[in-house]
Amino acid sequence: MEHPRDRKVGLGFDDRYLQHNAGEYLIGYRERFPFAEPVPHLSSPAILGRAKHLIDLHGLSRLMIPIGTREATDDELALYHTEGHIHKVREVGKQGGDTGVGAPIGPGGDVIARLAVGGVIEGVNAVFTGEVHHALCLVRPPGHHAMSDQGMGFCTFGNVAIAARYAQQAHGAKRVAILDWDVHHGNGTQDAFYEDPSVLFVSIHQQDLFPPVGWGSLDQIGEGAGEGTTINIPLPAGSGNPTYFAAMNEIVIPAIRAFGPDLILVSAGQDASVMDPLGRMSLTTAAYRVMTGLMRDLADEVCDSRLVIALEGGYSDIYAPYCTAAIAEGLVTGIGGFSPVTEPYGSRAETMPATRAIGLDARAALDAAREAHAAHLADAPEPEPAVDESSAVPR
Repeated sequence: MEHPRDRKVGLGFDDRYLQHNAGEYLIGYRERFPFAEPVPHLSSPAILGRAKHLIDLHGLSRLMIPIGTREATDDELALYHTEGHIHKVREVGKQGGDTGVGAPIGPGGDVIARLAVGGVIEGVNAVFTGEVHHALCLVRPPGHHAMSDQGMGFCTFGNVAIAARYAQQAHGAKRVAILDWDVHHGNGTQDAFYEDPSVLFVSIHQQDLFPPVGWGSLDQIGEGAGEGTTINIPLPAGSGNPTYFAAMNEIVIPAIRAFGPDLILVSAGQDASVMDPLGRMSLTTAAYRVMTGLMRDLADEVCDSRLVIALEGGYSDIYAPYCTAAIAEGLVTGIGGFSPVTEPYGSRAETMPATRAIGLDARAALDAAREAHAAHLADAPEPEPAVDESSAVPR
């Protein structure tokens, strides 16, 4: 399906997301660093504000249709979360504190967390009503680590998991596909649908990074009726753009195509970037632009263009905003003029080995993932050859 200039792209944003206050960054989530000045939490709303600024500055937002946000209701939160967790977040929001394990909010943070869920839900509403073909939801706090009964890893509620369930209940979606390209494994989202054959969960992540134990391995493929609808693609540190492109073309796209969803959701973390303090995957802005374009084209092909991209992690103060702007660029390309998003990493972004070739370790990881999930890949292309990284020297 082609949507050149009539393609409609939505942008969900609310100034209240910039009030998300995770407080100080703590050792083991509990103790202050022994420095004279407090260390601010890495989940900074300033990063989101800079991303929105860049999207405006490059003329991207004028090509996008604003999508409203609202607080998710208790019933909507209960599509995944327990009554106890919903109550706890409300209580913690009165004074601020941790909503689980390393998922802090400030006073009033319960409302902002509900707005994050509601923002992704409104993106789903917009693509199903035909208001837009695709939606980019600039939400905070993130959500893919949140478990049913507790927050985790900076995430309070499962924004994307709840939106998937909402799409099924409110819009009759029979099948929903979720791609999570955050550098950390989306354990909460996997948990939500591990026994559910109606939701495909695919995660590309740095192997054994976070959560530190027991999540994201190749042998986690779902259970019971859901066996085969969880696809994990753990990759070695430093994999870089070509490896991610190969993962998309060889595994992600064939798996989603075979699944035949009515909606594609993307948990879009920018913490696999070359400058992120919490990841080591060396992606540049080009990776986010290309991956977005691939998912946009796939949505056109398999689900009447319905694609909703929601922000997850991304902790480089200066680089993550450019990656988010590159995602917006990937969505609006072809529907009007704009200023191309700058690559702040400079020429090194194109000359470092991780950008130029798939290394031997990365190729081995991709091959293992292809073998583990072979039964669920439709028309997967032949794998790209690996190269000895020692020979991939800068030009």
